[in-house]
Amino acid sequence: MADAPNPYTRGVTRELTIATPGQGLHEITPRVAGVVAEAGIDDGLCVVFVRHTSASLTIQENADPSAKRDLEAWLDRLVPENDPLYTHTSEGPDDMPAHIKAILTQVSLTIPVVGGDLALGTWQGVYLWEHRRRAHQRRVVVRVS
Repeated sequence: MADAPNPYTRGVTRELTIATPGQGLHEITPRVAGVVAEAGIDDGLCVVFVRHTSASLTIQENADPSAKRDLEAWLDRLVPENDPLYTHTSEGPDDMPAHIKAILTQVSLTIPVVGGDLALGTWQGVYLWEHRRRAHQRRVVVRVS
């Protein structure tokens, strides 16, 4: 008798390199959706994971840019730079706040795949949230199965 196919081995895993120009929410929905299309999975899950400790991921409104600006400003007020209690300061005043912001948000997302597409709502987009001021090359792993 032949072995049954293993459902856990089908799918696609890709590492995306996302160039961020600096702090802020950077939409990556089209890049993630491209991996979903490549996988050819009708129904399943898409896991997105950022491989850094000073950046994060979120699903947020992608229609009105003022929502993005308000979220960025709110998080900056919540976790300000130059707090005298920070001891991790060797990489600059934005480093420790970046780590705190990453822990308050998310480093991974799980999104259903339905009918071959990300099951996002009408106004939802997938964002990489860069918490450092300078430009970075961020690595994001996308697994679709």
